Amino acid sequence: MPRLKTVQSKVTKSPRRPFEKERLDQELKLIGTFGLKNKREVWRVKYTLAKVRKAARNALLRRLVKIGVLDETKMKLDYVLGLKVEDFLERRLQTQVFKLGLAKSIHHARILIKQHHIRVRRQVVDVPSFIVRLDSQKHIDFSLQSPYGGGRPGRVKRRTLRKGDGAGGDDEE
Repeated sequence: MPRLKTVQSKVTKSPRRPFEKERLDQELKLIGTFGLKNKREVWRVKYTLAKVRKAARNALLRRLVKIGVLDETKMKLDYVLGLKVEDFLERRLQTQVFKLGLAKSIHHARILIKQHHIRVRRQVVDVPSFIVRLDSQKHIDFSLQSPYGGGRPGRVKRRTLRKGDGAGGDDEE
């Protein structure tokens, strides 16, 4: 029978400094407390914890870059700790609609969003607190059904058009 190939990877990482007093004492205490066989078991758990921490750190940084709160050149935890409330408020749909010039004021932007006039890509969004990602930012515009976006005109506009057509027809006859 042929052997099955298995993927093997390291499960432990030995310490950088082999004779560090504090670390040796801490490892010995862990071995006694949890009944471990040797220090390799401690190192295995430390290595697993380090991998989990690294994955969590990278996931957090990638997510913050994706929503545009953090710059790609500043992918360090120090910059994450320095973030302000304003950085997140800048990424809201309400703020983005106002900054793009689709609304006259920040309050008008909120009204446009709540009244289903704004879409992000093909999806109409009616939540002003929607966090806009960097790749979606250039796809913010008026929805196709909105009077602002070339859809059916509103009630007053239709009424004035109807009056104009009625008056124009009477003058020609």
